[in-house]
Amino acid sequence: MIYLDNNATTKIDTRVLEAMVPFLTDNFANAASTHPFGLGAYEAVKNARQQVADLIGSETNEIIFTSGATEAINLAIKGVAENYCNKGKHIITVKTEHKAVLDTCEYLETKGFEVTYLPVQADGLIDLQVLKEAIRADTILVSVMLVNNEIGVIQPVKEIADIAHEAGAIFMTDGTQAVGKIEVDVDDLGIDLMCFSGHKMYAPKGVGALFFRQRRPRRVKLEALIHGGGHERSLRSGTLNVPGIIALGKACEIAKTEMSENQDKIKDLRDYLETELLKIDDTKVNGNRSQRIYSTSNILFKGVDSDAIIMGLEGIAVSNGSACTSASIDPSHVLMALGLSENNAFSCIRFSLSKYNTRNELEILINLLGVLIPNLKGMLT
Repeated sequence: MIYLDNNATTKIDTRVLEAMVPFLTDNFANAASTHPFGLGAYEAVKNARQQVADLIGSETNEIIFTSGATEAINLAIKGVAENYCNKGKHIITVKTEHKAVLDTCEYLETKGFEVTYLPVQADGLIDLQVLKEAIRADTILVSVMLVNNEIGVIQPVKEIADIAHEAGAIFMTDGTQAVGKIEVDVDDLGIDLMCFSGHKMYAPKGVGALFFRQRRPRRVKLEALIHGGGHERSLRSGTLNVPGIIALGKACEIAKTEMSENQDKIKDLRDYLETELLKIDDTKVNGNRSQRIYSTSNILFKGVDSDAIIMGLEGIAVSNGSACTSASIDPSHVLMALGLSENNAFSCIRFSLSKYNTRNELEILINLLGVLIPNLKGMLT
């Protein structure tokens, strides 16, 4: 299997697995227990929290462990809505956000909140002037993802945060496709809330975190979604997933030391892949090609159905959109927001690379596509 769907999930790093296994076998205590066995688990969680905080430049008391980014997004957006509704009920987000953000915002609309969904330009980036015109005195939250999961564009979050703060709004970003891959410093970028998941950065599924700023002057107040024990500063009750948390901490520690090396290697592979695939007739890269993460390439193969491409690439895992919307028969909402036609949106493939991919794997893919695409086009004529 050649795996090129790393924006959906990544292979666990063996060092991460080795760090978590003892907490599944010998050190299985509940981190909330007060006996020495439990205190050992508590200390391990404390260390992992420090590892996560060190990666993103936060304080340890600003990290809440969750089951993943989707839960963290719900905790953040709904928590802000509940706590700041007396100030206003207006939220701003972007049409190309992950469904976890969009669906949560749509839910809040049924509860009396007003949501503005900003358009994006043809390259996937928002127009900052449009944001400035949309923000109001009653805007309580601006939520814009850092790196798009389908096309990889990197939004100018520092400038977006400045605009939000000038209007007295909280700034949130979905950092799921960014944390562990590129440098993210929450203070430098002006981030007040940020979610991310372990399984996007070589840790297992089922663990993630929410950064929520606890330092003045932009201290954020949230309300719990889950009650029952007061865990995680009373914001996320339930027995802690100690093995998962240890794994996330270890993944963050590894990312902090190896991020630059991984970036150079993966970018070279991605650029090679694009150079070769763009030699095929009627191909085009979707999204801004310079302001983009190094591991993602979303390519339009005009006139060829993406499902047919995926089926034709036996033994190779690629995607035609977000894994979280794969059950949908609708075209990608991200690609449609870029202005693609429905036909073209159904003709795009996302290639997302990891530190485990090799040039040889890409050569196999390129050769297969060089034959497959013309054959599929020929079947239509």
